[in-house]
Amino acid sequence: MAMTRAAVTQVRVRSVDGARVLDRPDKLVTEEPMEIRVHGPGQDASPLAVTMRTPGSDFELAVGFCVTEGVLAAPAELESVAYCLEPGAEQEFNVVTVALRRPVELGGHERHFVANASCGLCGKTTIEQLDARCDAVADGPVVARSVLVTLPSRLRDAQSVFDATGGLHAAGCFDATGELLVAREDVGRHNALDKLVGRAFLDGSLPLASAVLVVSGRVSFEIVQKAAIAGVPIVCAVSAPSSLAVQAAGRFGQTLVGFLRGDRCNVYTRPDRIDLTA
Repeated sequence: MAMTRAAVTQVRVRSVDGARVLDRPDKLVTEEPMEIRVHGPGQDASPLAVTMRTPGSDFELAVGFCVTEGVLAAPAELESVAYCLEPGAEQEFNVVTVALRRPVELGGHERHFVANASCGLCGKTTIEQLDARCDAVADGPVVARSVLVTLPSRLRDAQSVFDATGGLHAAGCFDATGELLVAREDVGRHNALDKLVGRAFLDGSLPLASAVLVVSGRVSFEIVQKAAIAGVPIVCAVSAPSSLAVQAAGRFGQTLVGFLRGDRCNVYTRPDRIDLTA
């Protein structure tokens, strides 16, 4: 299969509308595999994971994945991130190599199967590996309810690829006043979050101790875990959280908000960060 760097793929579709049948062009969100490799000084690059993603912000995705998987801890550890160029071969835009300034010991970090678009946990070898050890998040800001309810529409307004395809997840980082700081799109919501975390890491702005994270769709355990590793105190979603996501948010000291739609929401943990009267 030919690979592309485009986030949108052009196709032809037979469209049925009642008695009408039309052949017309259509646009789909691109979904392609990307392999992430890592190495330290003098080491050969070793495969870390293959994730199904939407092309775009690939370096952010690779770095963010390394951060949320515990492979990369501080900006000083990062030597470079680049697309793979095999000797005598063309540039491979679906393989990204992350080079560290220290030796890399992957241990149990390797994902033995492809991480698909809906669940980044595929390939974890034991359930114990899911419970990543990270510190509780900082106190963070208090956000007015009147600000909170505006965030999904503000995130939606930033989704240019969704406008073209109608089928894409997003993650957005906001401040307490509702200003959108950064947004990323991907066919997988966990990839969108890794891209956002990667951007923050490269900008030197981790931990995101004053941030409000908004994700499209539901909230899984991994979304909460990745946000906690990035230091995010408030996690919001337009759909439901899982039971494990709520348990994890409570353990990490995060505020978890679900079903954030219109002027309604459910606050599952740490409601003290949401001012319901403002």
